[in-house]
Amino acid sequence: MERKPQDPKQLGGWRKMAVELGPVLVFFLAYRFAPTEAGLGDEARQLAQIIFATAVFVPVTLASLVYSWVVARHLPKMAVITAVIVVIFGGLTLWLQDATFIKMKPTILYLAFGGILGFGLLRGQSYLEYLMGDNLPLQPEGWMIFTKRFALFFLALAVANEVIWRSFDTDIWVNFKTFGLPLASFVFIMTQMSLFTKYAVEEGDKPTE
Repeated sequence: MERKPQDPKQLGGWRKMAVELGPVLVFFLAYRFAPTEAGLGDEARQLAQIIFATAVFVPVTLASLVYSWVVARHLPKMAVITAVIVVIFGGLTLWLQDATFIKMKPTILYLAFGGILGFGLLRGQSYLEYLMGDNLPLQPEGWMIFTKRFALFFLALAVANEVIWRSFDTDIWVNFKTFGLPLASFVFIMTQMSLFTKYAVEEGDKPTE
């Protein structure tokens, strides 16, 4: 059986996972194993760790974009937006030696994504279909429903991030960022399976070129 060639503009398998999750895991490990002076109090230690982790996180995020371009000659739009926000808020964190900015980064990112999707919905369009349509064939009605839910989900994540970083210490926030946010995203996608099934585009319904 002839094997269908892989789309040269798509990263697949472990490479896609490495680009999407690699920087977050590196951030977590850099925070946990950051070199700190002995005898520091918890607040000073956490600040030193977050500064070190941010200094590692920013170039690793940019490196993931470079890797994506070299391998696939394609830069995912959401990854580019994420990288821009990481550079801005990570840079402010390093420049001002203030962890507030890197902690606010997920909030700004999710509000930006939710705002973009919401703007598209107001125009009667699903920008999510524009980003994911090749990998997830859905009927137009399904895309509109999925986009509305995703916009609300992004808003919920932004609120959750604000509550966590403002209410708990940096150790807890780093765990939330590394494990809580990806887990929430996974659970959200799993809860949409009935939507995907209901509005799936059958093979025979796809337009032919």
